Amino acid sequence: MDNALGEPQTILLLGGTSEIGLAIVRELLSPAARKMILACRHVDKGEQAAAGLRHDALDVAVVSFDGNDTASHEQVVADIAAQHGDIDVAVVAFALLGDGAVTSKDPVAAAAVAHVNFTGTVTATIAVANRMRTQGHGAIVLLSSVAGERVRKQNPVYGGTKAGIDGFAQGLGDALEADGVHLMVVRPGFVHSAMTVGLDPAPFATTPEKVAQATAKGLRSRRRTVWAPGILRFVFSALRHLPGPVWRRLPLG
Repeated sequence: MDNALGEPQTILLLGGTSEIGLAIVRELLSPAARKMILACRHVDKGEQAAAGLRHDALDVAVVSFDGNDTASHEQVVADIAAQHGDIDVAVVAFALLGDGAVTSKDPVAAAAVAHVNFTGTVTATIAVANRMRTQGHGAIVLLSSVAGERVRKQNPVYGGTKAGIDGFAQGLGDALEADGVHLMVVRPGFVHSAMTVGLDPAPFATTPEKVAQATAKGLRSRRRTVWAPGILRFVFSALRHLPGPVWRRLPLG
């Protein structure tokens, strides 16, 4: 349970090798933190990440988790809770970017991205939410993207999954408020990370660390939605209303 200052003692990262996810959990660490669980598909890479986080007062566990294996998500979360107790903050940070040129034409490739990014995120988030309902407290940070605000032709499957997740999260967040659980959506813009290496950065590109700072500030303020950087909220307020012919001509990468 969070301490008297609202600082989480147990933090779960679903997508335990995500650069943005790891930056967020580092930002959330305080002297109150006692346990961190990195749940990831590649356990060996998770152990490498854990080695840089462990210290005498912080126990960092690495567990196997596959965003694609939706049938396992409820049991994974149950096992984590059984071993580590209440989960104060869970960060849902796994996703596939996919090659838009491929996924917009190949149904199999499109389905693979859609299953992980939408179905997998939904099942994992509900599994965590159910656990927090039982606890009567907790916060979920769900990483989305500005790509879902108005889906670009360059990667419609990825953007479409983020649009779907945004809608899901807004509705689930409303339902969870009565149970003492807070759900916050984070919408980063282009983030310089391993996921975006080789891609041309979009305007207002940011870093995992800056996204993490905005996320931690949003949690402290009990925000429902966080934009990173914040200026993108106003940029997309304009972009979402542009006429289609104008939108399609914009050089957005």
